[in-house]
Amino acid sequence: MNLTPLLVLLQGTVEEGTMNMLVRYFNEGGDFMWPILVCLVLGLAIFLERLISLNLADINTRKFIVKVKDALEQGGVDAALEVCAKTRGPVASIFQAGLLRVNEGIEAVEKAVISYGAIEMSFLERGLVWISLFISIAPMLGFLGTVIGMVQAFDAIERAGDISPSLVAGGIKVALLTTVFGLIAAIILQFAYNYCTSKIDRIVLDMDEASIELIDTLVLMQQGKSVKEAKA
Repeated sequence: MNLTPLLVLLQGTVEEGTMNMLVRYFNEGGDFMWPILVCLVLGLAIFLERLISLNLADINTRKFIVKVKDALEQGGVDAALEVCAKTRGPVASIFQAGLLRVNEGIEAVEKAVISYGAIEMSFLERGLVWISLFISIAPMLGFLGTVIGMVQAFDAIERAGDISPSLVAGGIKVALLTTVFGLIAAIILQFAYNYCTSKIDRIVLDMDEASIELIDTLVLMQQGKSVKEAKA
């Protein structure tokens, strides 16, 4: 296997600088590079906002449940509500919604937990649809730029009256750059999207497990038993 072309490419990249090379390729790619860049920037901005929100929503669920049980054991529902009010995140919001309806019965608590769980899940997933949209649009814009670039290259060949190797190679290079940058943008955003969805899945799992434990704890309270007997 001849590694000479690869070594030459790497040497040229090091000498020119990665950033300078990307800027040069971006300028050579034409007008379609700008909408691809907009998709990447907007997608990353939404990802950063979701990253901050999801990290704030992610708490130590087990530690929180223990605090709520201790509050229920020592101070009743009001004390537990105070713990929920001082804790951020969807799990605390679900607990608070359920505890506010304790006097209405377990069925009312279950309905409140389910309803608020759906609302909190929608808040967690907010903005992800736009990242998914940019993942789809970026490579499409790249392919469209490539097709238009190829059309322009053939127009140049037609005007020149012959097939010049430099003319053909230059036109094809410019056309393919949009596809390359479109795919790069989509790959970066896909990693961001998958990270957010995995984070949301874990938070939703914590919400489900915590909701079940809350119901079990309230049932034990109605039966006059200690909340410590709820499953760990």
